[in-house]
Amino acid sequence: MINVTLKDGSVREFEKGITVLEAAKNISGALAREAVAAEVNGKMVDLGHQLDDDCELNIITFDDKEGKAVYWHTTSHIMAQAVKRLFPGTKLAIGPAIENGFYYDFDVQTPFTLEDLDKIENEMQKIIKEDLPIERFVLSRSEALKMEQENGEIYKTELIGELPDDAEISFYRQGEFTDLCAGPHLPGTGRVKAVKLLNLAGAYWRGDEKNKMLQRIYGVSFPKRSMLDEHLRQLEEAKKRDHNKIGRELELFMTSEPVGQGLPLLMPKGAKVIQILQRFVEDEEERRGYVITKTPYMAKSDLYKISGHWQHYKDGMFIIGDEEKDDEVLALRPMTCPFQFMIYNSKLHSYRDLPIRMAETSTLFRNEASGEMHGLIRVRQFTISEGHLIVTPEQLEEEFMGVLDLINYIMDTLGIKEDISYRFSKWDPDNKEKYIDNPEAWEDTQAKMKNILDKVGIPYQEADGEAAFYGPKLDIQFKNVHGKEDTIITVQIDFNSPECFDMTYIDKNNEKKRPYVIHRTSIGCYERTLAMLIEKYAGAFPTWLAPVQVKVLPIGEKQIEYSKQIADKLFKLGVRVEVDERNEKIGYKIREAQLAKIPYMLVIGDREMQNVQVAVRSRKEGDLGVMDTNDFINKLTTEINTRAR
Repeated sequence: MINVTLKDGSVREFEKGITVLEAAKNISGALAREAVAAEVNGKMVDLGHQLDDDCELNIITFDDKEGKAVYWHTTSHIMAQAVKRLFPGTKLAIGPAIENGFYYDFDVQTPFTLEDLDKIENEMQKIIKEDLPIERFVLSRSEALKMEQENGEIYKTELIGELPDDAEISFYRQGEFTDLCAGPHLPGTGRVKAVKLLNLAGAYWRGDEKNKMLQRIYGVSFPKRSMLDEHLRQLEEAKKRDHNKIGRELELFMTSEPVGQGLPLLMPKGAKVIQILQRFVEDEEERRGYVITKTPYMAKSDLYKISGHWQHYKDGMFIIGDEEKDDEVLALRPMTCPFQFMIYNSKLHSYRDLPIRMAETSTLFRNEASGEMHGLIRVRQFTISEGHLIVTPEQLEEEFMGVLDLINYIMDTLGIKEDISYRFSKWDPDNKEKYIDNPEAWEDTQAKMKNILDKVGIPYQEADGEAAFYGPKLDIQFKNVHGKEDTIITVQIDFNSPECFDMTYIDKNNEKKRPYVIHRTSIGCYERTLAMLIEKYAGAFPTWLAPVQVKVLPIGEKQIEYSKQIADKLFKLGVRVEVDERNEKIGYKIREAQLAKIPYMLVIGDREMQNVQVAVRSRKEGDLGVMDTNDFINKLTTEINTRAR
């Protein structure tokens, strides 16, 4: 007999050799029906895995994040099997589970069409109905290479070729179909109950544009049809809120093929929203004791070698010149920190000077891969509210909390505080290439950050291997309309830069000491924030953020002059206002203003002109009736000045 400790801490006694599924049935019939895989001593295994020793057992269901990954990965294999049946000669690349479903990359002679998706989905339904057992088997590296070479699977052969000579390599078989895979998987194809293939895309093998373009099919699956229907409904809603769609409809931004990928063009209305955000953030930063800097867009490679970016981030930078040929090599800046550190080092500092809080609205450049580009979310040039605090060890906690307070204030004002989550990103001690090799400093700064987060009471998840190369960070993330969490703000504790730049201050005992550095953004990348706000509000920005706050709509030509007088009065008060002078019916003008998401429409007819009034239509509240002009102005300016949502 063996003792099995369950997730709730209880201990069950089972016969040695019992499978995970049999153990689940013993615990609960309902649990066994919902089980998709399990964790045994922290390792993911199939339901057919045998328990031979005392262990800790956690049954995984679709409700678990890991369970969804197993379910969707199995469905990707079903899709690959269907493709191989329908399109013999197709070569398989990779087919992982992703955040909201799965995909598989295929090398096919003729690109798939939308009609092909229907055929593939129908074939998948047949495979599901066949309820084929899914079996795991293991081969040596040489056996695995031989099998995949004989099958003509060039991409699988390449992957296997990179594994160690003594590796045991697992495969999964379902009917006539076999695929290289670490698993785990569902026990049979019949466990998938509802599936939908969503769309097609091109994808370079391994994300490298020098490699062949493959055909990628995306899909999703669920244990219940009702769950799939709800997911598809959410996808439709996401399409309506997609910042790419709304941004173009509202003339906020555009993209241009000759300009290039990841280089969006902000149109006047989009630029206005970002200008409003920048002024709001910069004013708040100065109110909280930040000093403003303005530094170059580029620097010599020497600066980045001091900071460590050249060694750890060179591939992500745009470099001008060739180190082997040119005396001077420049790089567009991916971050502002080295420049502000040079400013700090321009003179001596006493402990009385600290903390020093430096902020800059910075234009940055990052050489993102072409396949990573996405609207305003992932771009190659962007503007960011970057800042660095140079503090004594005693000031670290208070200043870190002050940064969090600033961020919370901004997020609350924007109306997105309830939509964010927190990730405590730590280093991976095994990844020597990515991270500064100073274990003691890593442990110290990670402990300090954890202590601060726990003290503040922020609910966070820990993530190994997600830290910056120079220190741990707090990632503040926003879930976009597609369900993907995008990092919008980071706060980092940096133990490396003070050493690299020889940053010091004179303490009370007249001795030189190293300060700590806090890297932070107060609103993050403005382009990404704009995308986030577009999706949050479906383009209907709060009045204080709207690029056009009021549209004055004269019914006819004789009301135009009075309409201009109203607009001029509003303009002098700082209101962003336009007059629609077109010779169109008033109903058409109202509909146009509504489609443009204008917060307030003022309809001007003879009565309004004679009585010095306006007929007010609110985007949010509908028809507010006729108001005295000054009463409306008071209502509007109060809403703007309080940044009401």
